Amino acid sequence: EVQLVESGGGLVQAGGSLRLSCAASGFTLDDYAIGWFRQAPGKEPEGVSCISSSDGSTSYADSVKGSVKGRFTISSDNAKNTVYLQMNSLKPEDTAVYYCAAQPRCPSTLYHFRGQGTQVTVSS
Repeated sequence: EVQLVESGGGLVQAGGSLRLSCAASGFTLDDYAIGWFRQAPGKEPEGVSCISSSDGSTSYADSVKGSVKGRFTISSDNAKNTVYLQMNSLKPEDTAVYYCAAQPRCPSTLYHFRGQGTQVTVSS
């Protein structure tokens, strides 16, 4: 059974950092690109970033690129079958449920399946 499990969310003050993890099971990171998405309260989901571990390429969604550039970094550890999203200098507007998803390619708006998500709350 394929599965993605996120962890690392929590409550942090503005300016703080969090590192989200997305642990994959039932497949390897070479099989799919992995993307991070977020959904803030009352808003539509939006893509944040993705990584293709097979060639190491990464991408940051245009819709959030201006707001996360220089603050968020996506990476992967194939040995641990895990993708990370390092988030620094967090802002209240980063508050959202963050979830990872297996995608056909990076970048893409599509995904095959996703995890349950982890809540990130940034207080001002």
